[in-house]
Amino acid sequence: MLFRMLHNQLWISLNRYKTSKGSGRIIDKGLEFEQVDRERNWDDQIIFNGLLFFLGSRHVSGGRNLPMWRGDGFVITFLLHAGPVEFLYYWLHRALHHHYLYSRYHSHHHSSIVTEPITSVIHPFGEHIAYFLLFAIPLYTMALTGTGSIISYAVYVTYIDLMNNMGHCNFELIPNWIFSLFPPLKYFMYTPSYHSLHHTLFRTNYCLFMPLYDYMYGTMEKTSDELYESSLKRNDEAPDVLHLTHLTTPDSIYQLPLGFASLASEPHTSTWYMWLMWPVTFWSMMLTWIYGRTFVVERQRFDKLKLQTWAIPKYNLQYFLPWQNEAINSLIEEAILKAEEKGVKVVSLGLLNQGEELNRYGGLYTRRYPQLKVKVVDGSSLAVAVILNSIPKETTQVVLRGNLTKVAYAIAFSLSQRGIEVATLYKDEYLKLTKSLSATKSEVVLAKGSASKIWLVGDGLSKEDQLNAPKGTMFVPFSQFPLKKLRRDCFYHCTPAMKIPKSLENVYSCENWLPRRVMSAWRIAGIVHALEGWNEHECGYAMSDIDKVWEATLRHGFQPLILNASPNKY
Repeated sequence: MLFRMLHNQLWISLNRYKTSKGSGRIIDKGLEFEQVDRERNWDDQIIFNGLLFFLGSRHVSGGRNLPMWRGDGFVITFLLHAGPVEFLYYWLHRALHHHYLYSRYHSHHHSSIVTEPITSVIHPFGEHIAYFLLFAIPLYTMALTGTGSIISYAVYVTYIDLMNNMGHCNFELIPNWIFSLFPPLKYFMYTPSYHSLHHTLFRTNYCLFMPLYDYMYGTMEKTSDELYESSLKRNDEAPDVLHLTHLTTPDSIYQLPLGFASLASEPHTSTWYMWLMWPVTFWSMMLTWIYGRTFVVERQRFDKLKLQTWAIPKYNLQYFLPWQNEAINSLIEEAILKAEEKGVKVVSLGLLNQGEELNRYGGLYTRRYPQLKVKVVDGSSLAVAVILNSIPKETTQVVLRGNLTKVAYAIAFSLSQRGIEVATLYKDEYLKLTKSLSATKSEVVLAKGSASKIWLVGDGLSKEDQLNAPKGTMFVPFSQFPLKKLRRDCFYHCTPAMKIPKSLENVYSCENWLPRRVMSAWRIAGIVHALEGWNEHECGYAMSDIDKVWEATLRHGFQPLILNASPNKY
């Protein structure tokens, strides 16, 4: 069972990776959370089959003490599959498309127009029983005739999983030369594009794995070869907007869209059972270290823009190691230059890819390459705008606490311009702000206490500071990473982010710890920059017009998040 689960997971990851890149993609329509939720129980079928195989080995004559190999049983298995199994499945499948059975059973499977490998096993329980009985014909025959072997059983089950997963991929991977070398093979092996037509047209291409019966009974779609050829010719897609992120914690690899689909569809949280995965986690870390190249994570489409997210194979910890700076900057620089070659319009820097000590908020790359056509965006202006619009309108004073970053200085300046008093808790922060902003004591003050209940916080907020905040304080982080919640009697806003429009397609995973269909301000900033066609970089110590960026973002359908009215519960 573990092997089958791993086999299926590898197909899921491969399919999402290939469709994100675009090469060989069959259908451009995207996935949504509804499909991910419907298909999250894909491993139930493996567990169910495992129980039936166990019972069969205990109670069926010839099901135990099997030899490692028997050639006659192997031949019998695949002759029975090509004959009775494929034939009976074809007619069962056609029957399931009768409106009576389709509405009660098979429509559940066909709810997924854009198929993933795991779509192949998403059926009502009644269908699972019918399919198991079909696939049991060769297995039971081997047991009754005493010709069974461990290898025959294992190979047949793996063959079923392989063909099921392959046929439900949304990219074409069977090379043309195979059919040119052996033309009759087209009757005995289907392709992903062949079965994709069944999910888009419904009443064609009914076969299990062998199109022979579609040819025999006239249900082969005439455009099958055309779609196959056109899918093979598709190359990697060049995005208009590229968001550059990175891995966070060692187990964040599972939260990526390329990882576990169900985990990626929920906000990132640490769970106890992830510790059981430590051997896989360790080897995934080794793989990212050895592979050492930026990789495509996901794609979206918004309006006429094609969006992609790439991940730098580095973890949070590595960004705080000075001796790693050169390697990380090299990867980011390589990604930007690759984007330039592809004709990308905007590259947005996410998470720690825009650190001041690392690359001066991305300004390092525009200084090195002043002729860059691709625009580098760190998203600071929109992050500031989100923070400013998260503060209640009647606010007269806020506490600003945490590392004083580019965003922090811009927030303090904007609040001072609006007549809102900015209070700091420490003298060194007070001196830095007054020096930077040329502010008077009436705009920036050194607080003796902490009476204000609006706290704008960043990295560097201590545990003591948080515990000393007044009851009912609203913590609004301006940092890339969320605040650790220590208080039950306070309110915690999420990191700068906004709800995305419904027209933004192919969103089926959560961005780190953010809720569904919510994106970070730094990521949205790159999209808005491209939509508006702004012809300047927004990185380094430069800031765009905050009000202009905010109004453009709202105009394109992005919406502010509303803070939950109840205090933190955890």
